[in-house]
Amino acid sequence: MNMKNQKPKAIVVGGSIAGESCAKALISAGWDVVVIEKTRGPPTQNPTGAGLGLDPLAQKIVQSWLHEPELLYNNTLPITITENLATDGEKKISWVIGREEGGKFLTAYWADLHGLIYNTLPPEIFLWGHQYLSFCISEDKLTVKVRAKDLETDEIIEIVGDLLVGADGILSSIGQSILPDFKLRYTGYCAWRGVFNFSENDSETILGIRKSYPDIGKCFYTNIGSGSHIILTELKKEKFNWVWYVNQPEPELKGNTTSVKVSSDMIEELHQRAEQVWLPELSRMIKATKDPFLNAIYDCDPLEKIIWDRVVLTGDAAHPTTPHSARSTNMAIIDAAVLGKCLEKWGPDHLYSALEEYQSIRKPVTSAQVLHSRRLGQMKQGLSIPGRERPFDPKTASLEDSEFILNKHVPLVDVVPPILDSIFRSA
Repeated sequence: MNMKNQKPKAIVVGGSIAGESCAKALISAGWDVVVIEKTRGPPTQNPTGAGLGLDPLAQKIVQSWLHEPELLYNNTLPITITENLATDGEKKISWVIGREEGGKFLTAYWADLHGLIYNTLPPEIFLWGHQYLSFCISEDKLTVKVRAKDLETDEIIEIVGDLLVGADGILSSIGQSILPDFKLRYTGYCAWRGVFNFSENDSETILGIRKSYPDIGKCFYTNIGSGSHIILTELKKEKFNWVWYVNQPEPELKGNTTSVKVSSDMIEELHQRAEQVWLPELSRMIKATKDPFLNAIYDCDPLEKIIWDRVVLTGDAAHPTTPHSARSTNMAIIDAAVLGKCLEKWGPDHLYSALEEYQSIRKPVTSAQVLHSRRLGQMKQGLSIPGRERPFDPKTASLEDSEFILNKHVPLVDVVPPILDSIFRSA
């Protein structure tokens, strides 16, 4: 810090849920914050995702950030059941291979959750339409300077702070600056995603879904076919959220994104394939969904470090993961809360100790969950797995395999770090 009585300053790169969560947690810890985000304004819809699930700890954290904690429940649906079904595309039948009840998840639309957190923050801390360029640590290692470009005027600005937080997602520019040789691992499949707004659609499609999936609205359904699987759940405000994972060669991506440009021919092929592999009710809903989009799915082996001097990574920038354990958003929110509490505990004069504690708390948990999610994806997609004789086949699944793919086996998901005890007990 430059002055004794001045608040420490954090520069957060990334204005998505990970970045705004860091901003909220650090402001609560007594820090000043500036957020650099290349999009030109607060998003109203998610460009790379749609529905998401919040686990109990993430729920408590978000509630502790809200002026009115009940707002979280006004924008989400409780999910108490997880059900996995094997599907025979030729015979058009499905049967249950695993079910658990008593869960405490909430489903949310990405834009709704982003808006809830964003509305608790001072709008002036956001530099919308600014692209991160580079950073450097001062020679005395007391400050970090970030260069960014105003995408409207091309003006280059410099911001000096005490801490740089990389919360800029799976293709993190901060991570690339630190680890220039780092590469993501393509999983072997992509995900088609869609949100079916049933307030605007015919009743036959809706009735078909509710008949085939009688617990929709309180259940997270996974249909597993031959070398493919699709998830289905309901969101608040009359929406069904679906994600269909399809094995394919790695697509050619353009720009700093994992999104694949979608053509009308690709959507037509999607509809035809849905008729072949899923139940008629499900394929009908997929056909009726407006503007489905496609993401290539990546992860990476756990990083050895997620802190360097006055730089720290959080969220997908720290631990790129597949979506199969519903960990991405949850890990980002918990990362932010732990980082904020560590900084509050140690104070700005002991920044390195705070960052070391953050890393020691989060890295073992996120590493285990990333690798678990990877294996889940490989199993559900019927891919080869090291140490396993044959790919997983839902039609002949053993009891052990059917148990493994249930959500209750996500490692360390119920562990509350002691540093967050006050949040978990009070919210």
